[in-house]
Amino acid sequence: MKAMTYAQYGGTEVLSQTQQPTPKVSPGAVLIRVKAAGVNPVDWKIMSGGLDALMDTNFPVIPGWDVAGVVEAVGFDTPEFKAGDEVYSYGRRDTVHGGTFAELVALPAAIVAHKPASLSWEEAAALPLTGMTAQRTLDTLGVSAGQTLLIHNGSGSVGRTAIQLAVNGGVRVIATASAKNHQRLRELGAEPVAYGPGLVERVQALAPEGVDAVADFIGDVVEETLALLKTGGRHASIADWAVMGHGGTYVWVRPDAGELERLSALVEDGTLSVDVAQTFPMQEAVQAFEASMSGHGNGKIVLTGFTN
Repeated sequence: MKAMTYAQYGGTEVLSQTQQPTPKVSPGAVLIRVKAAGVNPVDWKIMSGGLDALMDTNFPVIPGWDVAGVVEAVGFDTPEFKAGDEVYSYGRRDTVHGGTFAELVALPAAIVAHKPASLSWEEAAALPLTGMTAQRTLDTLGVSAGQTLLIHNGSGSVGRTAIQLAVNGGVRVIATASAKNHQRLRELGAEPVAYGPGLVERVQALAPEGVDAVADFIGDVVEETLALLKTGGRHASIADWAVMGHGGTYVWVRPDAGELERLSALVEDGTLSVDVAQTFPMQEAVQAFEASMSGHGNGKIVLTGFTN
């Protein structure tokens, strides 16, 4: 099968299209023909060697954790699915090797969910890691109706999803973003503020009493977070381990079909929408990584299938 792979750590120069063996389908797994694969910053950070201390790597690596596609085959102990089912998944495994930037990927059934019918392939591939990260962060913070949540980087994919989930729960959301993204954040129900120098004062003007919780989706904002939190407030980060030294929680998402089903229900009832910023054919994964590295902030980047 065709796949995008790299055989050593490095920048985008190590990534290329190759031929790889078709994955085996174990008893409790599904083989998925990939229609679209989401691009996440973690994909190119892993490629650079940035997570080598946390995860074993088996070269050559097929990158990619998000996928949407059609079930090609199932293992004999997989009653949940059948060939032809439309599915999606956050397909991270503990060993970095067989990812979703390929024609086919085999994943454990326990981390695969039926694709929401209302989502396109591209939207479905954009949702799993983004949506589950936002969901896990809000669960960790325990924000409830009537409370105020500050989101650092509200215009990123995780931030946009978290805004929708929090607003749906009756939470007041203040979110940082560049001015060009403020209107979109207002449409999602947040009160946007510009990031950068003077952030603390701008947020205090909106919430003089402080905020109940802070979700950090950008990193390097611990000082601002602590200055704005009420006494007893909670904070969590997906981008900065330093929060753990200041009473906060670092969030890492575990693959789980049940969590995907929670997101599916919100999509189907119209609560949650997905913004896709750009799409690239699979063989242009290098260009997709470069776009991701630029920090566009207008939604998710997605790879579609190979075009030749």
